[in-house]
Amino acid sequence: MPDLKGTIGILTGGGDVPGLNPAIRAITIRALREGYRVVGIRRGWAGLVDLIPDEGADNSHNVRTLSEDLVNRAGRTGGTFLHTSRTRPSHLPQYDVPHHLKDRHGDEVNDTTPTVLENLDFLGVDFLIPIGGDDTLSYAQRLHQEGVKVVGIPKTMDNDVPGTDYCIGFSTCVTRTIEMAHRLRTSAGSHERFLVMEVFGRYAGYTAILPAMAGAADRCVIPEHPFEMERLAELLSYDRQRHPSRYSVVLVSEGARPRDQEEMVFEDGERDQYGHRKLGGIGDLVAARLKELSPEFNEGRKVNVVNQRLGYLVRSGDPDAMDSIVPMAFGNLALDLILDGTYGRLVSLRNGVYDSVPIEVVTGRKKVVDIHKFYNTERLRPRYTTFERKPLFIMTSDV
Repeated sequence: MPDLKGTIGILTGGGDVPGLNPAIRAITIRALREGYRVVGIRRGWAGLVDLIPDEGADNSHNVRTLSEDLVNRAGRTGGTFLHTSRTRPSHLPQYDVPHHLKDRHGDEVNDTTPTVLENLDFLGVDFLIPIGGDDTLSYAQRLHQEGVKVVGIPKTMDNDVPGTDYCIGFSTCVTRTIEMAHRLRTSAGSHERFLVMEVFGRYAGYTAILPAMAGAADRCVIPEHPFEMERLAELLSYDRQRHPSRYSVVLVSEGARPRDQEEMVFEDGERDQYGHRKLGGIGDLVAARLKELSPEFNEGRKVNVVNQRLGYLVRSGDPDAMDSIVPMAFGNLALDLILDGTYGRLVSLRNGVYDSVPIEVVTGRKKVVDIHKFYNTERLRPRYTTFERKPLFIMTSDV
């Protein structure tokens, strides 16, 4: 057997999305055939924190060797068979420090990066391919600065990783949102109601604006533009009156905010290790206010509401065609970079062309919808102009 060219580590961090397993499959099969060993880091960055650097230790819950047979079976499914977490090794709270590291990391919040680097060395990982959103990738950038040979792959249903027009999971999210909207509208129409659907999107409204553009909704409200609740009620009432079945539909990004409210709507006050509080509830707020305001625009009659938070319904299950093809290409592009000896990069898709950008782009700025190009703030709906030379999903990363 020829000598190995090195060991490649793969991990998935943050929220699960359809398309992660196809990406792991593509990387593994190509890497094995090119002469590399491949290991999967389990539970994102947590696997590299919790690992015990002892040959006699049972680290099966932290790392596993990947084979073609294993990834072929998993590659047809959704989620991530390596599992995931929102662990941030540079800001690890004391309660998440594993028992064997308590003496070494005893602060209230700990930077466990030295431990992560030692564990990568213990595993013999020469190249690291993290798959995640800007949180996961921001720590990948930190490791790149520490000398780790990193190539990142962008995934997030929000499609808000800078430097790329497309992130793994986005197409399936849009597909499911459109599908769910068309299913739910039968109930809304049967009862002549407003239909309010809360969708993902903390800082960027791509998962609301693109389905609306495709006909899933009459209106959408997005994080980039605080909206007037009265104006939304007026517009939805207008849409409802014009519809033969007397209903109308609005998509509400989870990060959207009424103009009279200072911050987004959160489920509770707890923050994750990246400083994010769990969003949720803006759909409930919008639904209640629409019902309250509806008589003003409907000749004194109250309009009831069908209110649905899509949540995990759009991130679970198998990937669609786009989220099967793009992860394959991203995985192979990551291997191309490693074979070329090019590291500290983020694979990307820009204006329909596969490419890569410096991984530093993930911390350089936020990627959000350009409302001047793509959103009509008066009508609370997408603009149906400026399509010439735009990519498949219309809105670019503009890098």
